Formats: sequence, structure tokens, C-alpha cells
Amino acid sequence: MWTPVTLIAVLVCLLTLRFLNQLWAHRNYPPGPLRLPIIGGAWRILINFSQDSFMKLAKQYGNVYTLWAGNLPVVVLSGFEAVKEGVINHSEYFNERPVTPFFKALANETGIMFSNGYTWKQQRKFGLVTMRKLGLGKKSIEYQIQEEASQLVDAFANTKGQPFDPTLLITNSVTNVICFLNFGQRFSIGDEDFLKLRNALFQILQSTATLFHFLYDTFPWLMKHLPGPHKKVLENRDHVASFVSKEIEKHKVHQSLHEPQDFIDYYLLQMMKSKRDPNSTYNEENLINSVIDLFTAGTESTTTTLLWGLLLMTNYRDIQGKVQKEIDDILGSSQSFSYQDQKKLPYTNAVIHEIQRYQYILLFGVPRQCSKEVNMFGFCIPKGATVIADLRSVLLDPNQWKTPHMFNPNHFLDQHGHFVEREAFLPFGAGARVCLGEQLARIELFIFFVRLLRAFTFQPPEGVKKIQEKVVVRMTTPPCPYKVCAIPRSNGS
Repeated sequence: MWTPVTLIAVLVCLLTLRFLNQLWAHRNYPPGPLRLPIIGGAWRILINFSQDSFMKLAKQYGNVYTLWAGNLPVVVLSGFEAVKEGVINHSEYFNERPVTPFFKALANETGIMFSNGYTWKQQRKFGLVTMRKLGLGKKSIEYQIQEEASQLVDAFANTKGQPFDPTLLITNSVTNVICFLNFGQRFSIGDEDFLKLRNALFQILQSTATLFHFLYDTFPWLMKHLPGPHKKVLENRDHVASFVSKEIEKHKVHQSLHEPQDFIDYYLLQMMKSKRDPNSTYNEENLINSVIDLFTAGTESTTTTLLWGLLLMTNYRDIQGKVQKEIDDILGSSQSFSYQDQKKLPYTNAVIHEIQRYQYILLFGVPRQCSKEVNMFGFCIPKGATVIADLRSVLLDPNQWKTPHMFNPNHFLDQHGHFVEREAFLPFGAGARVCLGEQLARIELFIFFVRLLRAFTFQPPEGVKKIQEKVVVRMTTPPCPYKVCAIPRSNGS
């Protein structure tokens, strides 16, 4: 007769055999932290977790290592050579996204960021083509960015040189650029629906790469029935989707078939053209999630970079002064300038690039999935393996940067002061999954940064010698909230 003790012993034996069988099945994976039952190797990064946790593991296990997230083996590529070999030299094999329970619940394998196969190819191609039509690299979207930058300068001026937290003002301006791109309109800072949208997007991003994200992917069948932050994340996702759906319905009523004005207009037009195509992936679910993807990728990243930019300019007053002198000397008193003027401002361009390098705004690159078995540096990365390109390790690689842990614009300047492109500058990723909004982000960063530095000198509050460069560690890595003084310049525009 089976006793409770016997049943428990048999269960333990079965679980142990299953665990050992999994270890044997994945024996060819690169080395990594000891894998424990249930939690895998995550214990190594959950202890004293920081921005540098992944790079510390690379020092111990090499630039290609395996980190078990519960039952999911994740291959991490660290440093420029490993990342280049994976996502650039083998780009065609690292162009899929892993379908994890958490991301499936958020996006259901639709949109641009988390779709795969034909759906991804069609949605991404449409996104690239449409953003070009909307003026990416041309003056139409740049005009709107200039308008938002002007509004931001006015908002900063209203602080009258007193200490203030720039987070909300910058977030509103950057989010409105994406609103114009998607919806063809901007929203006022006090618009209730706009505030809810912005806060919901923030909450979604804040939940990624957290303990509850890990638990959801490890125990999806259990977490679906338990309360916690993951429930709030899905509620926020539904709120954003509802907001986008309402905008889509408005566009249907006032549809501009002959003169599409924004992303939704172009998408609805494409849906109509593709009605008879049985292979078409143009539908409202993909439209909603494509819009959400553009918001997710286009708001937090640019906002965080600008926040780091102001903080670093405040702390490095000599560099701030050199930027302002170059802007004054080249642009003079002229009110107008364009993104093309970056070629005339090599030092300013170098500083913007160095901000992105020195304070990379993501914890790591968005995960990918290997579509075919790949051999790298003597290791076999099996088909279906989840792969993370640690882009922070690339931007701090001592083999690529003279002073990787110092804020040094000379990384992007030659001996004559000319701007120099660097192969290891990969804040937007690389390969087939390179960030769709890279060009938009570059234009925004340049215009916002130049307008602000032209109009103000940034100083720490009275009694503060230097703002602490502390990081909030989540999927994005913004600075801890800080206050700064924007002192109007006599020649600022």
C-alpha cells in the first residue's frame, strides 16, 4: 500500500530524474552559474542585482555563457566581439523573438517587436516604409520635433532658474512626438487621457525584467491565478490598447485615404488594399500592437537619454561650456537649425553619442531566439535557444574604448576634432532586429539637446556640488530622480 511518505519519495525521485534529464539534454550549452531546481541560475543575479551583474558573470564564465532563468536557458553574449559574431555576422539566425508566457500575454505575438516569421517581416517592412513616408529624415516630422522642443524650452523657462525635476516635462514632450507620429496630433500636458496613457506605458516598462516577470515566465499556470504586479501590468496593457482602439475608430470616421496623415491612416489604407490577400497580416490587432511598440520604443528610451544628458552636463560644466561655445559659434543668433547641422557640430555630436555610450539606457538588449544551430567560439548554441546581446557590455568594452568607465566625448573625435563613427557604438542594437526608431531617436536627441543647451546653462541646486549619478535598475535604467536649475542664457533662443 502506498503511504504518503512513499508517494513523496517517488515524486522527489521523478522530479530529480526530470531535472537531470534536462541537464543532460542541454549539456552542449555554454558554461554558466550552477543551475538549481526551479530558480535555475537566476540566484547569481538576484543577489545584489545591479547594472553590472551580467558583465560580472562574463568575467567568470567568458563572453558566451548560459544563465538559466528557471527552466529557460538563456545564452548571453557579452562584449563587442561576441555580440558582433552573434547579431551581426549571424544576423539571419538571431532574428526571432522568444515566445515567453509574459510577452505572449502582453503582445500575443503581434505587432513589430514581439512577432516572428512572416508577420514580423511584413509588419516591420510596413513600419520602416511608413515612417519614411511620414518624413523620417525629412522636414515634416522634424518640424514637429522642433515645435515640441520649443514648448519644452518655454516650460523650462517658467521654472525661473529654481530647482526642478525635469522628468515630467521631458516625458510629455517626447511622448507627444510619438503621438503626432501615430495619431497626427499632440495632447496638452493636463489632458487626462494623455496622462493615463503615459502612466500606463511607464508601468508596463517598469514591470519588465523584474522578479514578477521571472515568476510569470517560470510558473505561468500559477501566476495567472495569483494577485500581484503582473496583474496590474496586463491591466495597463489593456488600457493602452483601449486608448489606441478609440483613436483607430476616430480615424475610420475621418479617414484620409487620399492624403494619409499619420501611422494609423497609412495602416488602415494598407488594410483596405490587402483585403483580398489571404496571406495578409494587416489587421487591427497588429495595428494596435505596432502602435504600442512605437510608443514603448520611442518614449522611454529618448526620455531617459535626455535625463542623463542634462545630469551629465550639470556635472561636467567644462563639457557643457564647450558644447555651448560650438553651438554659438556655428549657429550664431539664427533661430532655425536642422538635424543636418549635426555635421557642423562635431563636438556636440560627440557629446550626444558619449551620453548614450556612458549611460546606456537599457539593462540589456531585447531577447532574441536562435532560429538555427550556430557554433560560436567553440560553443554550440542550439536552435530555439533564447539569446541576449548584452549591449551595455559592448558600450563599456575595454578593448573598444580608451576610458570605458569615464564620460569622455573624445571617444568620438579624432586628433583634429572631427567626429568619428565607432563600430562598437550599438545602443540601438544591430542586425535584422535593429531598433526601428533609431533615426527618429537620433533626430529627437539632437534637436532637444541643442535647443536646451542653447537656451540654458544647467547647474545643480544651491549647496549641491554634484548630482549623484545613481541608477534606477529595471529594464530601462534612468537616473534616480534629481533636481536641476536651468539658468537662461543671454544669447539663448
